[in-house]
Amino acid sequence: MGERGRGTWGVAMRFSVFDTPLAGPIEARLDSAAKAFLDGGGLRVDFSEPKGEPALVGPDSVSWRVFKNPVSLFIGGVAAVLLEFAEPRVRSGVWDHSTFRQDPVTRLKRTGLAAMVTVYGARSVAEQMIEGVNRRHARVAGATPSGEPYSATDPELLRWVQATASYGFLEAYSAYVSPLTDADRNRYYAESQASAALYGAAGAPASLDEQKALFARMLPRLEPSGIVFEFLQIMKKAPALPQPLQLSQHSFVRAAVDITPPEVRAILGLGRRYGLRPFEARVVRRMGRRADRIVLRSAPAAQACRRLGLPEDYLYRPC
Repeated sequence: MGERGRGTWGVAMRFSVFDTPLAGPIEARLDSAAKAFLDGGGLRVDFSEPKGEPALVGPDSVSWRVFKNPVSLFIGGVAAVLLEFAEPRVRSGVWDHSTFRQDPVTRLKRTGLAAMVTVYGARSVAEQMIEGVNRRHARVAGATPSGEPYSATDPELLRWVQATASYGFLEAYSAYVSPLTDADRNRYYAESQASAALYGAAGAPASLDEQKALFARMLPRLEPSGIVFEFLQIMKKAPALPQPLQLSQHSFVRAAVDITPPEVRAILGLGRRYGLRPFEARVVRRMGRRADRIVLRSAPAAQACRRLGLPEDYLYRPC
């Protein structure tokens, strides 16, 4: 079979394992993966407690809607890191002061758990967790290979990380799950202000227009790096997703490249071959939409709904 034939067959197989006939086994595996995820590399979080305590944002927020989808979260997270790594100070701070290269899965778990606690966790739990993150960030400082100093507490860098994360998760959900309006985006950026303030990201975008303005201001600072390509290879190979989603991990990484702004892709050297093929794009959208209908009892979204006395499927009902 030719190379093109093998590629098409592989994509078809990746889709078939996620389609409706295997829904039951897939739900069980994803629910089991949700339990493992909540270990967070050693930190256990119960999103169902304390009973009745609200989160930083409410269950009718765009944030709660977006963060429940494991497919778009993975894609959006990769896109966010691509944007972060385009900024040399952020790139050096992450690459030089984390275990990402040695133990990417644990690092991804911790980062993902922090995002989930920020959105779904009880306010007191989220505030305590963010305080701990800030203490660790206070110890992160150094210089880029070109000699430019950086600090993880720099509000400009925190603002960039906040904005790129918001962009990645929003655009992944909109592109591969359900289209979001500009009004949805504005709501999300406004909702993120409470957590941005706690993280020290002063001046983080509070609207879509502010996000676009920040990206335009930061564009001259962005630059290419071989680390970006090393990161992409790690994300394709690391067992970051449960089976059967691991079969689609290569496609999800390419999906992340696809939603990265074209001007940033050009700077990073991420040409067309790094993005999705036409058939692959349709497959990823089908998977994203399917994942948005699977209620995982062990996942943070369902646990948080129980904490607030809401049905587990509250976030999965038609708007």
